[in-house]
Amino acid sequence: MTQFISRLISLLTAFMTLFLPLFGLQAKDGEEVDMSKFTLAYSEEFDGDEIDWDTWEGHYCYGNTSAVRRGGYWNRQMASLKDGNLVITTKYMPEGVNGGPAGYYSYALDTNNGGFEQTYGYFETRCILPPGEGLWGAFWLLSDGMFTVNGDGKDGAEIDIFESPNYASSDFWKRNCVSSAVHYDGYDEAHRSTSLGKFYVGEDAYTAYHTYGLEWNQEGYTFYIDGKKTGSTNFGGASQVPQYLILSTEVGGTDGVPGDSWAGDITNNGTEFSSEFIIDYVRVYQYTE
Repeated sequence: MTQFISRLISLLTAFMTLFLPLFGLQAKDGEEVDMSKFTLAYSEEFDGDEIDWDTWEGHYCYGNTSAVRRGGYWNRQMASLKDGNLVITTKYMPEGVNGGPAGYYSYALDTNNGGFEQTYGYFETRCILPPGEGLWGAFWLLSDGMFTVNGDGKDGAEIDIFESPNYASSDFWKRNCVSSAVHYDGYDEAHRSTSLGKFYVGEDAYTAYHTYGLEWNQEGYTFYIDGKKTGSTNFGGASQVPQYLILSTEVGGTDGVPGDSWAGDITNNGTEFSSEFIIDYVRVYQYTE
């Protein structure tokens, strides 16, 4: 009986995904990524006991110090390796971390400053999304050229392969969606951005591994979930410079004070709340010449 119910739920879920566009949502039902044209250029499997701090560092958060980020703080003590995964933990720390103030703590890691960067190819992570209102996990690419204001994104962009701000939604389908977007020309008045929409991952988005990928070339960006195309764009003209990798969990709010955001308000979870962003691997492929 249990197996029958499980199969029935799966069939109903598959059937209902056909109607996702009616609610402004999209399914991962596109063509599969063609991996035959790529060769592996970089792989971080997160095995071992320590994060490779020669390759990865805190994103605008250096060493073992705390940095304000939106409605919380980033500190490297919130990241660790466990069972072959990178785990970024988000939780309320009443005593702060390493001398920092009380608040919600999390972390972001990047491969800037010589760790790793690449122009074009296929970029993928396999992970379990962090559950909880008021926060979102993300896998994204960035270049310092993003801050150059010249009317296009060819000199660098923020490429959000996925962000997961929808956990608090009362809509089951939206709750299990991620968003993809592209930004360029800095973050002030000249800032330009486009969202490709919300893409349904699956009913187990916060409990099971899924892959999130990006194919990037001179023609533009194509996004994938579990190897299936979700959307594409050449907004601003595709970046033509090396971009580095970022894995992060952010808390909504301002100046370290949590508050309402596109992901909701993390304080609605209570101070005993804790969440984990679990990343199995990051792999980057280059085009085969």
